[in-house]
Amino acid sequence: MITVHHLNESRSQRILWLLEELGTPYQIKHYSRNATTRLAPPELMAVHPLGKSPVLEDGGRTLIESGAIVDYLIRHYGQGALQPAAGSADFEVYNQWLHYAEGSAMLPLLLKLYVSRLGDAGAPLAPRIDSELANHLGYVNASLADRQWLVGSELSGADIQMSFVGEAARGLRAGYPHMDAWIRRFQQRPAYRRALERGGPYALAS
Repeated sequence: MITVHHLNESRSQRILWLLEELGTPYQIKHYSRNATTRLAPPELMAVHPLGKSPVLEDGGRTLIESGAIVDYLIRHYGQGALQPAAGSADFEVYNQWLHYAEGSAMLPLLLKLYVSRLGDAGAPLAPRIDSELANHLGYVNASLADRQWLVGSELSGADIQMSFVGEAARGLRAGYPHMDAWIRRFQQRPAYRRALERGGPYALAS
């Protein structure tokens, strides 16, 4: 049985969603953030030395990193679903989105979050961060201008991996209507709703 070590209000929510889309049985071990620091509890370090979530255990394997977990689950349990055919042009685009989510898109969002906590001390950095955010969110928005999903005509692991990027930008979504419509679209999927029920409170779904 697959075990997802799931931290509330975290990237691991998208792993639950993927498992629901695949219809693959799994169990959840829940962890809660420290109410003051918002950090993961030390118990997660007993699962993996980094103490981060998501962590997936399956058949003696322990996996970290959302993109790697998405790729692993689709290859092992997808039976051809949720990704383009290997070697196709769409597959290369799909693979690019899997890496882009954490490799590029999340950085300005995280900088925005952390620098905002500095108050006036962070003000000199704000223009550069806002410029990078506009660049990346504009790219996602333009990529969805003529399609419902990021790759091809159907939902794929790329959408699931990128979902946290879109949701984390919730205060900025109104300026990116194609991205906003994409978020609303995937949040209405039955599998997404089932993952919310199993995962617990997730403010980014609002």
